[in-house]
Amino acid sequence: MKKKTVSFPDKKVNYYFDASFDHLQKIVDKEKVVLITDEHVFAGHKKKFKGWNTIVLKPGEAYKVQQTVDMIIDQLVEMGADRKTVLVGVGGGVVTDITGYVAGIFMRGIDVGFVPTSLLAMVDAAIGGKNGIDVGVYKNMVGLIRQPSFLLYDYSFLKTLPLTEWQNGFAEIIKHACIKDAFMFKELQKYKLSDYKKDHQLLVKLIERNALLKTKVVLSDEREQGERKLLNFGHTLGHAIENMYELSHGQAISIGMTYAAVISQQLKGFKDTVAVTTLLTRYGLPTFAAFDAKKAFQVLQKDKKKDAVSIHYILLEKTGKAVVQPLLFVQLKEIFKQF
Repeated sequence: MKKKTVSFPDKKVNYYFDASFDHLQKIVDKEKVVLITDEHVFAGHKKKFKGWNTIVLKPGEAYKVQQTVDMIIDQLVEMGADRKTVLVGVGGGVVTDITGYVAGIFMRGIDVGFVPTSLLAMVDAAIGGKNGIDVGVYKNMVGLIRQPSFLLYDYSFLKTLPLTEWQNGFAEIIKHACIKDAFMFKELQKYKLSDYKKDHQLLVKLIERNALLKTKVVLSDEREQGERKLLNFGHTLGHAIENMYELSHGQAISIGMTYAAVISQQLKGFKDTVAVTTLLTRYGLPTFAAFDAKKAFQVLQKDKKKDAVSIHYILLEKTGKAVVQPLLFVQLKEIFKQF
């Protein structure tokens, strides 16, 4: 196990890389903890949950809504939870998002930690303190930024992941490479998804590299006033189509990155669009896809990153270097007509 402590302005966050789930008992008082997980994770790892107070949710993005939050709070009240209760989200991005949000509002805020169980949650969703829920087709419309106390990485959870979940995680890894890490982009070109699944040390290094890359960006801009916006590469269009077509997060973001690369080529002279789409395809992710551009544009106009007349779009100047590009909606509408 490798421990790393990161100091945010109002919170120290401990990262426990390559740890065992059993180590959780050394971090928190079992009597004061309520684990929140979903049916898939619970069914695949029942032994791990034995002896812990646990709330089990229905799995999937469709349940990342206020109704689920209300149900969790009702159960916490029934369990006699108080201000010393610690919530621990054991699951993928949906579970960590909901758990962090509930912890932020229950009794005006209680302690929270995460045990991310999907590759996507390990490299992205569980990191950075963004917690929230969806409202209809609008992703993460309600939420808050509040750091967890710890993240515990037990890679044995990855053994039960279906291939689609591995691909979801690699969408965010490729995103990190595109915006901040040209060296990692080249490494990803050298290997395949199956190589990382087979080679534990290769995977461990990749997960830690991505977790710390995102953490570094968040540290420099926790409230998303500048640098953190770069993490939205592929997410503007991606979020718009994700719930429209019930795509997985990785699929939606991959399509979003494809078109962001095309726009980057047009507006920034980006030369590596083919390399980006080839890499996404290498990891089993979709690139160019037919979608209702008019409807996507309407959903996109409700995006959290917009103001009255424009939206911040993340574009690439070159591989490993992204920029925030304000685009007028009238300008973006014309661009979308090409898609």
